[in-house]
Amino acid sequence: MAPLVSEGTIRKCVETVVLLMTAFEISSANDFEKILHLKQNNIELFRNSSSESTQPLDHYESQAARIQGEIIFGGLFPVHQKGAAGLDHCGEIMPDRGIQRLEAMLFAIDEINRNGTILPGITIGATIFDTCSTDTHALEQSLEYVRGSLSRMEVDDFWCEDNSTAVPKSPPAPVAGVIGGSYSSVSIQVANLLRLFKIPQISYASTSAALSDKVRFDFFARTVPPDKLQAKALVDIVTLFNWTYISAVGSDGDYGQSGIDSFLAEARTRNICIATTEKIPASATKKIFDDKLDNLLEKTEAKAVILFLRGEDARGLLSAATRKNVTRLVWIASDGWGTQVSPVQNNGISAQGALTIELQSNLIPEFDEYFLSLDPMNNTRNPWFKQYWEMAHGCVFKDDPNTGYTFGKKECTGYEVSGKAHVQETKVPFVYDAVYSLARALGSMMKDECGVNHTGGMCAAMKEIDGHKLFQDYILKVEFLDSQGSLVQFDANGDGLGRYNILNYRQNTETGEYEYHVVGHWHNGINLNVGEIVWNSGTLREFDVVPSSECSQPCKEGEIKKVKDNVCCWICTTCAHPWEYLASDVECEDCGEGYWPYPNKTACYRIPEQYMQWDSVYAIVPMSLAVVAILITIGVIGVFIKHNDTPVVRASGRELCYLLLSGCLICYLMTFVLLAKPSTAICSLQRFGVGFGFAIIYASLLTKTNRIYRIFNRATKSAKRPAFISPRSQVVIAGILIGIQVMTTCIWLALEPPGTRYYFPNGQRDEMVLKCKIEDYSFLISLSYIMLLIIVCTVYAVKTRNIPENFNESKFIGFTMYTTCIIWLAFVPIYFGTLNSFEFQMTTLCISVSLSATVAIACLFLPKLHVILLHPEKNIRSKGDTMKSKTKYTFSSDNGSSQNSKDGNMQRFQLVLVISHCYRHPKRMQSGSRMHAFSVTAAMTFMWKSQ
Repeated sequence: MAPLVSEGTIRKCVETVVLLMTAFEISSANDFEKILHLKQNNIELFRNSSSESTQPLDHYESQAARIQGEIIFGGLFPVHQKGAAGLDHCGEIMPDRGIQRLEAMLFAIDEINRNGTILPGITIGATIFDTCSTDTHALEQSLEYVRGSLSRMEVDDFWCEDNSTAVPKSPPAPVAGVIGGSYSSVSIQVANLLRLFKIPQISYASTSAALSDKVRFDFFARTVPPDKLQAKALVDIVTLFNWTYISAVGSDGDYGQSGIDSFLAEARTRNICIATTEKIPASATKKIFDDKLDNLLEKTEAKAVILFLRGEDARGLLSAATRKNVTRLVWIASDGWGTQVSPVQNNGISAQGALTIELQSNLIPEFDEYFLSLDPMNNTRNPWFKQYWEMAHGCVFKDDPNTGYTFGKKECTGYEVSGKAHVQETKVPFVYDAVYSLARALGSMMKDECGVNHTGGMCAAMKEIDGHKLFQDYILKVEFLDSQGSLVQFDANGDGLGRYNILNYRQNTETGEYEYHVVGHWHNGINLNVGEIVWNSGTLREFDVVPSSECSQPCKEGEIKKVKDNVCCWICTTCAHPWEYLASDVECEDCGEGYWPYPNKTACYRIPEQYMQWDSVYAIVPMSLAVVAILITIGVIGVFIKHNDTPVVRASGRELCYLLLSGCLICYLMTFVLLAKPSTAICSLQRFGVGFGFAIIYASLLTKTNRIYRIFNRATKSAKRPAFISPRSQVVIAGILIGIQVMTTCIWLALEPPGTRYYFPNGQRDEMVLKCKIEDYSFLISLSYIMLLIIVCTVYAVKTRNIPENFNESKFIGFTMYTTCIIWLAFVPIYFGTLNSFEFQMTTLCISVSLSATVAIACLFLPKLHVILLHPEKNIRSKGDTMKSKTKYTFSSDNGSSQNSKDGNMQRFQLVLVISHCYRHPKRMQSGSRMHAFSVTAAMTFMWKSQ
């Protein structure tokens, strides 16, 4: 009794439905079964196609590695490469990724079955398929696992020609879980199918970040970490070598695409620019690889190339580099290349210097012993082992229908010995851990479901395994140490722990063979021995001469980047102003007043404040002059005090002389105040003291010249004595004039409180001078009153220049004022012309102040000191004719005490002599002689009366 619709046709139907189901995201097995429960008229559609089934099911089932058992583990491995473009059949056999990994699963199952402690009384079986490295073929093979879950199909949906009842063929035992696949694209397609039937899946190599999504892949786990960690490790390598401008190449599919996406996302956070991103399509030809390589070579500055490629794609790209003799590129590859031999076979020169990463694992020595013990005679459960043997030993089995005998090759005996050393494939431990994880989860579930009294074997509760419960409550909570002591566990997303080895592919200088050499590790951070790396030049290089991969060269110290097309391409330039520092590598910021950038422009420091230092030549010179002048002034005061009652001192107007000398002394002392470090107190003294000292000097001189002028001016008009010519009046007048200066200075201090400020000469701000908080012009304005006194005093000096020689103090006052005017006229331009040199400016001010006081002392007091000290005989009162026309000392302003009558008579006699002398010698008199004589007589009379 044969079904109307062949099982091969049903298989094709199911395959089509699965693809549609994946496309439309059918969410449950019930939906899937509804599609399978085709109505009668729909089954008729397949009747005509029953003859089209070209592969009998028996042949299909033969292409699997099978172990009988009570619990079946499924397995998916890339035993063969994908076929050539446009062809459906599989490609060449893959000895490492395919055969070794498949045997690792069988080895682990054998161990568990022998051990008997994980699943006591239960034998694990296996059904393992070849995915041919393609997702569509893997999906087709995975339908075998689904058939065991479709045992509830209604037989009424099938119709037989003889009207008998359709009896479904005994379905295969349902699988408890599936180990695999290898490629992420395979695992994603298979996971979409298995989740509908709640079949757990544990991959040993799929690293796509998309598989961490537990909403889409809620029955998927893996013993390897996701690509986002691998991408982070690759970015750490790139960052370590300061490769800021790189290219990236990824395989078409979930592994390459998700890996590149994760890398690009991580690279953006590190300011790494991508010159170009290339994608290798499925079944790429040599021309495609050549074109992709040309695209990489166009970016001449991007020497580092990130590869997220499957092994066969990496081989194709390296082969293109070998054909074009390209050695300048530095390959940084993911575990898709890892430590495989196939990508670098015959491509050693172009692959030299590559850095690859591989999941860190402890190799299993027992597996090596197991694998090396296998041969075609004792390993019949692996239907592809003979193909592996033929490839490994370069021979063929003539009686094997699957190998296709090639004429000229030697016949395999099954006992050949390979001359190459066996190298354990790096994912073998992860296959081993995946098998143990599923077995341990089933063991834990059996303890809970069968009860503590269960002694072993399958209990009723384990006849139908709840896949959802197995995955959520047991697989995700698995935690154990494998046989090599490595921790095995899954996080909430079903991902394994992230640990990587970093390897350098290079030529062994001793053997000449190319090999992978471990140069570092990555576990939440990179640990790389840079000195161990051999680059594509074939020599060891130190860290500072690693190959560069930058769009622009690093800027020199103190330069910023002026970005062009992207953040990795720039031109270097300096900051616009010298007082700016590098706030970032692309932006300058002002340090702020009082701060200056370090030579490397990375930060700013506070500029040391400058002020006049007393040990500098600019201070020593004016202080030395001031000290000498102070000593001279004190000496003059001492001489005057000692000779206080002598005619010369009395005649000079003692009160105003002492007042004037005190003003000079204040001016000299102001040198030390002006040179002191500015502070509020010092600035107050400066603003008050300079004007106060000058006010005393020039108020005294003005009072003197005004008195002389008024006396002689009144004498020409009247014999009446002028007012306010007494000593007391003179002091009061001078005090009033000084008081005006004091009052204006106090108002000025109130309106503009004293303090300090910083001044930056030349506008460059690299020097910071501590000065009083007053503008230079304001200081000069504050002396405007002093200038007025000087001008008025100079006018009086001019007016009194023609008085008799006996009154020559007016002449000396005139000399003083003329010289003072010259000094001040020279001081103002010098003061403002030295604004950029505070030392010279302050020195000029100090010397000008001291010189003004010195002129007064020199012109007014040196003649008196000459008489007092060198000609004391002229500084005494004589009872005889002491008043002659040529007498050099003056009677102009004896402001001493009153004289006795005898002295008065003598003065009168002297006055008579003067008058008579004028008349006896008319030719010696100036024009207007007689009138002038009378005015002189009258002036002397006023002065005499004022004694």
